[in-house]
Amino acid sequence: MKAATIGVPVLAALTVLLVARCVAAGPAVHPAAAHPSPPVVRETVSTPVGTTPGTFNATDVAWLQLMIPMTEQMLRLLELAPEQTSNPRVTRLAARLVAGHRAELPRLRALLGRSGAPGTNVHEGHDMPGMVTAEDLRVVGRATGAAFDRLLVDNLREHLEQGVLVSRGEQDAGAEQAVRELAATIERTRTAQLALLDGSGR
Repeated sequence: MKAATIGVPVLAALTVLLVARCVAAGPAVHPAAAHPSPPVVRETVSTPVGTTPGTFNATDVAWLQLMIPMTEQMLRLLELAPEQTSNPRVTRLAARLVAGHRAELPRLRALLGRSGAPGTNVHEGHDMPGMVTAEDLRVVGRATGAAFDRLLVDNLREHLEQGVLVSRGEQDAGAEQAVRELAATIERTRTAQLALLDGSGR
């Protein structure tokens, strides 16, 4: 679990980090909150030939490049539920969230493709708020029963809360309307999923 959370200022810092393709001095693991918070970058990002022109700025790209691995990693965690818990409410919750997260990925990837940014995971190996790490997966994967339920719920809550925060940041600072609309949809979805989580039982 990560103690810090990413708000709008740190999303701006992530923008600069991602545009630079995370080329920075220091270790491979970059806690997001350790980066400074420069003003939001509003330069447009050119789209490749044959795609629909847009007004993507660096914040749009940063949000997409963050949300895709966050969603992919949470899916891996949620997919452990059928084998690791005997709590039917947790199993049902996990199944519902798996369906929702899977439905979001094609839209996120399509918008990233339209932006012209690379589809590679620029956050590979990063330990960030709301991001399920390989170590998280190992720890949760070894747990069963009530212990698994607690770990899943804790990781899921952090992931959903962080998704709400960064999606608000995209709506405030993004430029491409389609990305901002998807961020608004995901903010609403994550908020509703948090409500489900609160009623799931622990």
